[in-house]
Amino acid sequence: MTATNVGTSLGSVAPDSDSAERAVLITGGAGFVGSNLAHRLLGDGHRVMILDNLSRPGVERNLAWLRDQHDALEVIVGDVRDASVVRTAARGAGRIFHFAAQVAVTTSLDDPVTDFEVNARGTLNVLEAARTAERPPMVVLTSTNKVYGALDDLTLRREAGRYQPANPTISRWGVDEGRPLEFHTPYGCSKGAADQYVLDYAHSYGLPAVVFRMSCIYGPRQMGTEDQGWVAHFLLRALAGEPVVIYGDGRQVRDVLFIDDLVEAFLALDGNRQAVTGRAFNIGGGPGQAVSLLDVIDTIPALGLRRPDVTFEAWRTGDQRYYVSDTRAFATVTGWRQRVGVAEGMSALHRWLAAFVGGRAKTTRDHVDGLSDVVPLAGAVGGNGKTGAGQMHGQLPR
Repeated sequence: MTATNVGTSLGSVAPDSDSAERAVLITGGAGFVGSNLAHRLLGDGHRVMILDNLSRPGVERNLAWLRDQHDALEVIVGDVRDASVVRTAARGAGRIFHFAAQVAVTTSLDDPVTDFEVNARGTLNVLEAARTAERPPMVVLTSTNKVYGALDDLTLRREAGRYQPANPTISRWGVDEGRPLEFHTPYGCSKGAADQYVLDYAHSYGLPAVVFRMSCIYGPRQMGTEDQGWVAHFLLRALAGEPVVIYGDGRQVRDVLFIDDLVEAFLALDGNRQAVTGRAFNIGGGPGQAVSLLDVIDTIPALGLRRPDVTFEAWRTGDQRYYVSDTRAFATVTGWRQRVGVAEGMSALHRWLAAFVGGRAKTTRDHVDGLSDVVPLAGAVGGNGKTGAGQMHGQLPR
């Protein structure tokens, strides 16, 4: 596939010294990654606007938590598929973190049209809102390692119960951005299209924009499911005393990155706009935080939980047996590095999930009345693709 992969910094990008003073827009900001970034930015004194259609179960609780902690939060209940809503939300923004997405491979296989509309068309709406702004903001897209395909050409061997590349360079450092793009599954295609559009808008229009091709992110405020957020999903099953289904043999390897380290990567973009614009970076835990699925299962007893029973099903379409991010390019440009180890990160996630499941996390009903800054937009599209009439009354759905 011919596609932009590793970009270079663009001389046409002018510095924007006041971007840090303008509001930050986070699409999908009520989700796991968005709420953690919003918390950090608000705590640092930035004005934050969240655009979210609240279609993912549990995200209302993240908004309630943010509103409890911060007064300067603004929320628009709307959908990135609605270009007018996106333009309104982006007005005056100095930075846009575009996280709103359909995130599950399985869902994309069931409903590829919606997957495309959210991931590809939604990203184009964000880019157009940014491009046509009086002062174009920087756009940061969270893409995925799935743009590299299934990596079927990697020769793998089994070592200590996990897959390991025979190639010594990849074994040592992971997969770098020079890897050819090979979109598999509708999800890979839609995210790949978004990825390439962001890079092309940087090159064609001089829009300050960067892509993070992310591996597995985990941490507090993640409501993991079987289809997305697997580390949290495993812990949730263990907390409930329920079995885990693994697709494949459990020896597949991923690098995991704790959410606080990802937030630091986002913040590391500040002051490096010229160097990162028009580039895609692999972001993950790297070889030092590479684990197999069975490794994670086997660490659960160390948290004081019973190891869940495991059953195995057939490999799923597009599954990678090995993916570990080579993050040296981003580290070289920004000085960023991973700091939270797997044991420390899993312990923090376990503590949060135990409080959440145990009812110590605050519920939406307890705090919905405090969300006075929610701004519903008429005509905003809900998560089912229809007009979200039930969300147009100045409060979050219950």
